[in-house]
Amino acid sequence: MDITLSVIKADVGGYVGHSSCHPDVIQKARESLEGAKEGGLLVDYHVTACGDDVQLIMAHQKGENSEQIHKLAWDTFVECTNVARSLKLHGAGQDLLADAFSGNVKGMGPGVAEMQFTEREAETIVIFMADKTASGAWNLPLYKIFADPFNTIGLVIASNMHSGFTFEIHDLKEHQKISLSSPEEIYDMLVFIGAPGRYAIKAVYHKDTGEIAAVSSTEKLSLIAGRYVGKDDPVCIVRSQGKFPAVGEILEPFASPHIVQGWMRGSHHGPLMPVAVRDSNPCRFDGPPRVIAAGFQLANGKLVGPRDLFDDPAFDEARHQANTMADFLRRMGPFEPHRLPLEEMEYTTMPEVAKKLASRFQPI
Repeated sequence: MDITLSVIKADVGGYVGHSSCHPDVIQKARESLEGAKEGGLLVDYHVTACGDDVQLIMAHQKGENSEQIHKLAWDTFVECTNVARSLKLHGAGQDLLADAFSGNVKGMGPGVAEMQFTEREAETIVIFMADKTASGAWNLPLYKIFADPFNTIGLVIASNMHSGFTFEIHDLKEHQKISLSSPEEIYDMLVFIGAPGRYAIKAVYHKDTGEIAAVSSTEKLSLIAGRYVGKDDPVCIVRSQGKFPAVGEILEPFASPHIVQGWMRGSHHGPLMPVAVRDSNPCRFDGPPRVIAAGFQLANGKLVGPRDLFDDPAFDEARHQANTMADFLRRMGPFEPHRLPLEEMEYTTMPEVAKKLASRFQPI
């Protein structure tokens, strides 16, 4: 059967501060999606949280960019915001950047990752959800998963993967996209995806068949709002097994933490720490950035799962390394490279300070 998987997330209010989601907010989201399932709009759903972000995972047959599905997500976030305001949670409704729904939540604040495909005999899905980081955070993991044979041995020894994958890359500032193929265009591709503050991998496709393999959210909140309103906290859907990388190959990049943008006030670099869902509520300097992984099998659109894939002692060393990296970076305080470079600080108070002091600058 043809199925669409939509993962739509938003920060509608933090408990306490920016650290977590209140249980009442999560319950309201579940009630909303349960009503949609009973009414036939959804085949199935799962609601969870990563840090202070509500995560709506929805299986349906309405296709990508469905106005019905996006309105359901928007209305759900509005209802959750009302609960957050009643509890006086921090930043209630902060990711809802519009006054009313206008047909699609893209560009309205929430992050969106969607893919439509024909369900295979065994359809394995991994959904990554991150908190306190930016939309380019998936660039390095997706490159390793789909282009690096030192990570994914299937690229070498699996005949149905050997020809490689095609990457769709978005320029977040100029609103342009380009598709590049691996392995033959890897060097060209790395020029762009090595700058995750501007370029983000939106989707990955199996080269031989053209089938969707992965999709991520690329919404950059500061560019939407024109000011700092919060971290992007992206999501990513990856199909697994068969002609796609195995689950272990998909998770392996996170065994070595990499540095991402975000952390405190969205203005710092920090290590992306793979954690179990129960540990996805960052507190140290509002971080360090976290990522969770929910594994599902799809059965006629039903979400069988999730398995909490980072709830595994094999990732203990990655967590230890992330803490060590966090210690090192925190010693830098307000100095780069812990703090983001000036060109990434344009949505903070930096322009105001520069304007205030402009007359005091003298020629050298």
